[in-house]
Amino acid sequence: MFSGELVNVNPNNLNTTIEFLTAMITPALLISATGSLVLSTSTRLGRVVDRVRQLEVRLGELIYVDDKEEVPLYEKRVEVIVDLLDKVTSRSRILQRAMGTFYYGLGFFVLTSVSIAIAGLFNVYRWMPIPIGIVGIMFIFYGSLLMLKETRMATATVNAEMDFTWELARKVAPKEVVSKYAKKGKNNGLDTAKLKEKRERKVSNTLGGE
Repeated sequence: MFSGELVNVNPNNLNTTIEFLTAMITPALLISATGSLVLSTSTRLGRVVDRVRQLEVRLGELIYVDDKEEVPLYEKRVEVIVDLLDKVTSRSRILQRAMGTFYYGLGFFVLTSVSIAIAGLFNVYRWMPIPIGIVGIMFIFYGSLLMLKETRMATATVNAEMDFTWELARKVAPKEVVSKYAKKGKNNGLDTAKLKEKRERKVSNTLGGE
């Protein structure tokens, strides 16, 4: 975008005030977009950190329970919380990498504006803004891939927690209530591991019958 405008600018007219400022302001759109990505990533990271602290509190409360037998699905609760902690910790690390990548991209876009200023003032290294801008775009692309990965992990975390919540409801709620909402629950309240085991057993029985 800005590289094309820079190439098309007449070198004899670049020193004029209007063309000079226009060339410098051109990367501002990418700088603004990158700033929005940094802000949204920082917000997501803060929420993930709060989530980690909440899970740590829940785990501590379960560990120091006096009568563990009175807690429904005690071992399952601990297992799920540890699994969620692992997932959320991985998400926080990915978000940190993504935010760092976006900051690098932001820095390169600012450096692009500076290089345009240098090229306009001294009429040297007129090719420099193009590779600098491309490097910044590559950082943004890599950060977007990291955010996509983190989003998929967030979905997996929510699904795991919903599966456990539904399993707990099947354990403690009245049967008539569970049967009323069974069809609305994802996978009828069965978690992914149980469904996978059920499918494998079905395939094994089919092959054995043949």
